[in-house]
Amino acid sequence: MKFKNFLKTKGARGAIFMGIFYQIAMLVSFMPGYTAIPNNIDQLPIAIINDDAGKVGATIAEQLGGNLPFEEITTDLTNKQALKQLDENDIKLVIHIPETFSEDVMNGEASSSIDFTINEAGPTVVSSTMDSVVSEISTTLSKQFAEQYATGVLVNLNVPEEQAAAMATAMQNQFTENVVKINEIPPGMHNAMAPMFLTMAGYVGAMIGAMQLVGAFRASRGKASKIKLFIYMQLTALLIGIVATVVGLGITYLVDGHGIETFFTLWGHHALSYFVSFQFTSIFILAFGETGMILNIPFLLMQTIANGAAMTREMMYVPYEWLSHISPMYYSVQADFAIMYGGGDASASHLSMLLVGLGALVINIGIVRVFHKNVPVTAESIA
Repeated sequence: MKFKNFLKTKGARGAIFMGIFYQIAMLVSFMPGYTAIPNNIDQLPIAIINDDAGKVGATIAEQLGGNLPFEEITTDLTNKQALKQLDENDIKLVIHIPETFSEDVMNGEASSSIDFTINEAGPTVVSSTMDSVVSEISTTLSKQFAEQYATGVLVNLNVPEEQAAAMATAMQNQFTENVVKINEIPPGMHNAMAPMFLTMAGYVGAMIGAMQLVGAFRASRGKASKIKLFIYMQLTALLIGIVATVVGLGITYLVDGHGIETFFTLWGHHALSYFVSFQFTSIFILAFGETGMILNIPFLLMQTIANGAAMTREMMYVPYEWLSHISPMYYSVQADFAIMYGGGDASASHLSMLLVGLGALVINIGIVRVFHKNVPVTAESIA
């Protein structure tokens, strides 16, 4: 056989096609999707809560509202309400100006501070962005606002201008930011990425498993009714999800454990995630056979952005944001953050993921019923 003849074989042509297709699918999914960082940072919602009855707090709140690079800044919540929404990941940063802030500033109290609360249980780009924002706000308040505003106030109180400037400079050194981080993620990039790694491992395994189990389903026609074979396929997928998840979690816990109680919660969660991912990826395989993998790959790649591990829904471009609403990976990652590190609502994510799985299962039943013909079961084929 000559080389040109080898290139014409089915395997060679398939390898050439997949080599080119994967380049297109991956880069078309990743390159536009990741331009949302930092382009869409301004879409992150924050809250500014001013409980200060004095002028200083009002001035700071007004300046922050006008200068911070965020389009959605909530100011009509109580601090308790804002912190609750922060814990649920509906808000990404809470800036709280305490009730006695003006009084503390004017009295030169060392305790004069503004509270900045950040929820770390989410995409690392969000927490790192908020850290940078807090640092910038603190620098601005210390070096600019304290000196300019305090000097004006002191002069109005008939303090000589030079003395007022000196007092204002001293005052700026007494301002401190009080940064509070809730649902902290332990040090190490592996901890921040664990929700994505666990979810990706299950999803890719389910996608490959779908191809193999649907192949077994097709190869076994005539040995049992298609209904029975379909049920066998579902039971096998469920069994794989239960067993494979234990292995994945075991490896994760060897690197960094999260407690025995959390282990069993994560086990049930990822067994469900595997089963739902199997239903989701089976749609294209049942409908188009092995060719369905070509359609599954772009969905997989897009979900690495749409799963919420790298960025929040608010930051995603429309196709990714839309996909996140039907993505098993998105709900799996969000539940992982809630279970492993706190915050959010794992049960809500589980419910949404279950609805996605049920919807996919109904579609799969429809595909099998309409497009897969019954093959007569004979004693010879059973043997």
